[in-house]
Parts: sequence; C-alpha cells; structure tokens
Amino acid sequence: MDIHTIDINFFKPGSIASFLIETRDGPFLIETGPDTTFKNLTASLNRLGYAVKDIKNVFVSHIHLDHAGAAWHFAEAGATIHVHGNGARHMADPSKLIASAKQIYKEDMDRLWGQIRPVPADRTHATTDGETVNIGGVSVQVMETPGHASHHNVYRIDNVMFTGDIGGVRIKSGPVFAPTPPPDINVEVWRESIKKIRQLKPSTLYLTHFGMFNDVTEHLERLEDMLLQWTDWIGSRLKQGKQDEIIIKEFEVYFKGLIQQINGDEGLFERYELADPAYMNAPGLIRYWRKFRAGK
Repeated sequence: MDIHTIDINFFKPGSIASFLIETRDGPFLIETGPDTTFKNLTASLNRLGYAVKDIKNVFVSHIHLDHAGAAWHFAEAGATIHVHGNGARHMADPSKLIASAKQIYKEDMDRLWGQIRPVPADRTHATTDGETVNIGGVSVQVMETPGHASHHNVYRIDNVMFTGDIGGVRIKSGPVFAPTPPPDINVEVWRESIKKIRQLKPSTLYLTHFGMFNDVTEHLERLEDMLLQWTDWIGSRLKQGKQDEIIIKEFEVYFKGLIQQINGDEGLFERYELADPAYMNAPGLIRYWRKFRAGK
C-alpha cells in the first residue's frame, strides 16, 4: 500500500489535500476538495498514472465543500462515495447544503466552490461507526467523530488516520487550529472524538489541512488546548455583552496574532485563511455558546 498526499492547490499551495491510496486492485481516494480544484486533482492523478475513471471508491470525511465538493465528478465516472449516514442524504439532494453555504459565502460562493451537483443514492455508501471497508487488501475502518460536524468520519488504515477537520488544521510550522464554523460545533463532543482518536494511539495523522504529521500526542494536545482557548475567548466576550460583529472582527485580529507568535510569515497566514477562515470560526463558537452554554 502506498499513500500519496496530493496538494490540490486551492488558490495557494498547501491548504487542502486529497490522499490517493494504491492497492493491488487499483487506487482509491480520501477527500476530493471542491469543484474549483477538480482540474488540479485530475492533473495530479494523471501524473501518478491514473484517470478519474480509475477511482472506484472515494471516502470523504464530511460533506463540507472543501472536503467533498468534487465528489459528484467521481460518482458520475462510476465511483462509490463513502460518507457518514447523516451526510449521504445531503449529497443526494444538496439543496440545503447549498443554501447554508450561500448564507456564509454570499457572492464568493461560485468563486470558491464552483458547481455542486447531486450524488445519486446508488452511488453512495452510508457508513456506520466501526465498520470496515476492504479494497484490494487494504482495510479502511470507519470512525464516527462528530464535534466539528454531525456527519464527520475519520478513516483508519493500519495505524494511520485520515482526520478530516476533527484532527485540526496545521500548516507547516504554524499552530494547530480547531476549525469551528457553524452550524454543528459542539466542544464537548469534539473532545470525545479527540479522546477516541487518542485511545487508538495512531502513529501518523493525515490532515486535509494539511499533510502528514507523526507527533500525534503533541498534536492532539495542542488541538484540544486551542479548541478550549478559542471557546473561552468567545465566551468571555459574549459575557461582556459584545455584539457578534465586534467579536468576529476582534477574533480575526486574535487569529492572526496566534499565527504570528509562532511564524510571522504572511504567506502562512494566507494559507490558514484559505483552510480555516477566521470569519467562520467565531460565528460557529458563538452559536455553540448560545445553544449549549447559555447562562453559564
């Protein structure tokens, strides 16, 4: 088994990855990225000796557009799309997904994500927690890991885990961030998912944002610490009675400062903004506070 990390070059290199796994029965893919980078992904597959039609199985960690927006291309070419059961119905009918995304991205929707088409129900496999999918001698274990989204999976192969967004965002020498966009953020549930990963003691994490990391224990500690730090930061400002718009603007400054403390490279900040936009993190945690911790 060979694992290839593919940089799909979402406006800049090093912000979104797709992973090609080669088996004795051909390759499969974990994460597709959005439609806007499908040409880049196709070109990378070609360089590795494959065409889109050669990909018969695609696993997506969840249905957010930066992870699964191009899945319909592979379904139309004959692939089975493996996705959490809560997400499968929204891939078959993406109208609610599109409407929700448009509320966030507004006029940037098409520029960022391109086309979004349905994935027919007969081209999806709604996964269940703990099941194993065997492809060409490679066993892919499904791990349900909510907290970032109710439809989130981590995929385990041997002692390696592909963590989607639940495993955080980490780009080069930058910090480990917990992407917290609306509407599904639940901090307590997220911590349980981190615990679930930690208990299995993987040797390697493959992050969609971005790449392979072997310092698993330290990485997960940094992720959980940052999740709690952000949660407390938002909560303190809500308790002060600050308006959402003010909190979001202040969070953008705070977000950039965290990156500059570790690496002052402006280009690194730009990659984080593509992978994990600051203006989305604050609203997700504001919603979490009002839904789960009102009055605390």
